[in-house]
Amino acid sequence: MNNYKLLTPGPLTTTKTVKEEMLFDRCTWDDEYKAITQKIRFELLKIAKASPKDYTTVLMQGSGSFGVESVLHSTISEKDKLLIISNGAYGERIIKMAKYMGINYVCYNLEYDKVFETRDIKDILDKDIEITHIAIIHSETTTGILNPLDEIAKISKDYGKVLIIDAMSSFGGIPIDVQNLEIDYLVSSSNKCIQGVPGFCFVIAKIERLLKCSGNSKSLCLYLYDQWKSMDKDGKWRFTSPTHVVAAFSKAIDELIEEGGVEARYDRYKKNNYLLRSKLKDMGFDAYIKEELQSPIITTFLFPRVDFDFSDFYNYVKERGYVLYPGKLTKVDSFRIGNIGEIYKEDIEKVCNIIEGYMGGKRHE
Repeated sequence: MNNYKLLTPGPLTTTKTVKEEMLFDRCTWDDEYKAITQKIRFELLKIAKASPKDYTTVLMQGSGSFGVESVLHSTISEKDKLLIISNGAYGERIIKMAKYMGINYVCYNLEYDKVFETRDIKDILDKDIEITHIAIIHSETTTGILNPLDEIAKISKDYGKVLIIDAMSSFGGIPIDVQNLEIDYLVSSSNKCIQGVPGFCFVIAKIERLLKCSGNSKSLCLYLYDQWKSMDKDGKWRFTSPTHVVAAFSKAIDELIEEGGVEARYDRYKKNNYLLRSKLKDMGFDAYIKEELQSPIITTFLFPRVDFDFSDFYNYVKERGYVLYPGKLTKVDSFRIGNIGEIYKEDIEKVCNIIEGYMGGKRHE
């Protein structure tokens, strides 16, 4: 198999040193391994700018969706009602979860290229006083749109609602002050902006809220409170943990710190994204999301013409060392390019040159 770099929103391209951490086998009962888990939990709180007096980190086996479902399942009782703000496929996934779990919920659905209006959310909350929780995706990787976190946090605080943030593809790559925003639950995963590999997710939770979840779960595996109480003792996971992934993630955190923290990584991602959008615009590729709503994580581009052959285009770029992402829009043809992971200016310039060669009908390296 040819080696290539991933221009995707995660899994993404990782460093050689992160990969090398997975060459060793570790025992889940060993104190050194449990110390790695505790170190990760502590460092994630620092990244979130959250005090360990008020917040805790719970690691959960599975992808990010497992983490979101764990929060919904563990925190929302039969007496509660959830408002889901959706402008993409991942907001729709939360709706699907709520349906499967029998949660009492209401939706505020938007077009994929639009963000919520503050007055609309306030109007919903004013009319429906039964709503107790709000859930929203921060960076919606369906399109690359970035929902305004500050605004929804303020609304949630003003109305006294429990705020659940899916920050899957933004945490670690975009600064988020969890404590200042008073976010109750933030969910992300190991294979996104912190630049680890897939295998587990994590929840940064307000301790005051988490304490109220005791006895609220009908699932053993998704029981967030129980996972927290077990892990809080000495770093031992309740069930078999992805040891290799955990070690790799610990190294990825070290490398995030070495890069200069979230702010430095955000700056790199933002510059990557701006360069990518600018160069592709010059080639005739229009971005689906307006620049002021664009996240620095992934960009959706519309097909430049009706007869554009994405499969041929994809293979052409892949053969030259980069993998793109198909689009997720249903109304228009599109594709996506991510710029997170071990991707730098020279990578963006190289892939843009490859795309320019394809668009010019050239077939050379």
